[in-house]
Amino acid sequence: MGSLGLSWAISKLAQRFATLVLILPALLTVPVLVALPTKASAQQQPYPSKPIRLVLPFAAGGGADNNARIIAEPLAQRLGQPIIIDYKPGAGGTLGANIVANAAPDGYTLLYATPGQQMTNPHLMEKMPYDALKSFASVSQVIEGSNVLVVNKNLPVNSVAELIALARAKPGTINFASSGIGSSSHLAGELFKSMAGIDIVHVPYKGSGAAITEVLGGSIQMTIDTVSVYLPQIKANNVKALAISTLERNPILPELPPIADTLPGFAAAPVNYITAPAGTPRPIIERLNREINIVLKLPTVHEQFAQNGATEKGSTPEDMDALIRSESAKWKKIIDQSRATAN
Repeated sequence: MGSLGLSWAISKLAQRFATLVLILPALLTVPVLVALPTKASAQQQPYPSKPIRLVLPFAAGGGADNNARIIAEPLAQRLGQPIIIDYKPGAGGTLGANIVANAAPDGYTLLYATPGQQMTNPHLMEKMPYDALKSFASVSQVIEGSNVLVVNKNLPVNSVAELIALARAKPGTINFASSGIGSSSHLAGELFKSMAGIDIVHVPYKGSGAAITEVLGGSIQMTIDTVSVYLPQIKANNVKALAISTLERNPILPELPPIADTLPGFAAAPVNYITAPAGTPRPIIERLNREINIVLKLPTVHEQFAQNGATEKGSTPEDMDALIRSESAKWKKIIDQSRATAN
């Protein structure tokens, strides 16, 4: 090969080498450039993108279950994902609550709560499996329930004042039933006992059903229990209803005055609310809170809660936190006075 040909070959090789040097970095970066948008899109996937588990710390069929079902369906429609109610009864509601306390804080495991899990059980139980105030992030209140004070139909009283007068005249002779130690009916009775300054005897049962039988039979003279549970007996005139446990009258029993008309400040209204594991991102809490409060304004939801004797009451997460703390302090005082224990 002549010198001219050799020079031409060298020139061509140099050009090819230069081209390879220029395109090689681009080729190496292609997989990275493709991968980055995929990773980013996964991180930015809108909540919720899969079904939500709503843990109910009680057995199916009770008042809390009925209320949870009322809100779950319309809330699922707004969120665009199914809400699966998962029943985890046991230990006064702490078993289910502990499951949520230890769940991933990603918004896909929530707790449908009643007063026991954060407000009363910490004062009834010697040891709790979670920190009642620090293990959860409040989402929103759902309802304020209502209890009704009923007495055996043969008891010679027709008002709260007459009941208190009879209890004072015959201390230790009037029994009040509850659906169990630490239940709303138990604590409502203890609050009534404390505020009225009377000596009445607590008799706990395993559920409201057994308590109803004894109130009807007369071995138990009174109870302050869930409106929806006693409503059929009230309508059938099998018991006498004297008053309601909320500060205002209840539309389902508008003729009944509040106990607070006789004992100013008396309020024993079981609260239902939704909470999440501590550490759940604030945007998820805000989304859930917003949708819950929208659902609570639906006429159909209002009507269904009213049939249960409950009033829908939304809240901000901060207001729910404040309510938990204030109710916890209130019931601690009553539990300490009564020396009640769930151990």
